[in-house]
Amino acid sequence: MRDRFRHRGYLALWCVVLALAGWLAPRAYAQGNYEIQVYGSDTVLPKTTMVELHSNFTAKGQRYLIDGVYPTNHQQHETIEITQGINNWSEVGFYIFTSEQDGHGLQWVGDHIRPRVRVPDSWHWPVGVSISTEIGYQRTVYSPDTWTWEIRPIVDKSFGRWYFAVNPALERTWHGPDVNQGLGFAPGVKASYDFTRAISGGVEYYADYGRVGAFDILHNQQQQIFAVSDLNISPQWEINFGVGLGATSATDHLIIKGIIGRRFSWGKHPEIE
Repeated sequence: MRDRFRHRGYLALWCVVLALAGWLAPRAYAQGNYEIQVYGSDTVLPKTTMVELHSNFTAKGQRYLIDGVYPTNHQQHETIEITQGINNWSEVGFYIFTSEQDGHGLQWVGDHIRPRVRVPDSWHWPVGVSISTEIGYQRTVYSPDTWTWEIRPIVDKSFGRWYFAVNPALERTWHGPDVNQGLGFAPGVKASYDFTRAISGGVEYYADYGRVGAFDILHNQQQQIFAVSDLNISPQWEINFGVGLGATSATDHLIIKGIIGRRFSWGKHPEIE
């Protein structure tokens, strides 16, 4: 009986998140390569704080000012991500976006907040599943769409040394030129292989196809392919780095990215369900 009510509680929470997706539904402008990551389904443990630094350098990007937005060429983006575990199946993350570029110096870009829930281990699903929703603001000199929203389903699975993750994200704009464009589709996919216990390598794919039901032509879509490596030196650390190439004219052509994160536990963890 107790498990039945617990499962109903989980399902109710999922229903609330999905209802928000329907209510919010008018496309979000791309974040501008501030946080380049394909999410796994796990959430941060309760009484644990995860601190990450996302460092992304656009070695070859847009060179001209367009509609008041700074060019991306040679921008260095540093993003601080702080994620707090709430319980065994939920977390809340907060982002601080910054940009540094010759002629503009170091500037604050904006902030986002991201709650996330996952399917508990006790459900024994064959794949990991979670869903996040992200809301935030960015300044107009970095994005004409200042208030944006995203909902990101997350599915992942390990097969021996192989790992696969899919993030079919939906985005929309709340304030800006794209406010009437409806939902946009921006998927992310990762496939990696454990060469050793400490080193894995693989491919990450990121895209923004445009509005659901009326995708942009290929020339106007954003598509990036990254060769990446993960260093699994400790369960407390997350280290990822890679080099990405833009596959379309609308995409920044060369980006170098890195992620370094550390988990800090400050209490006894409850038993994982």
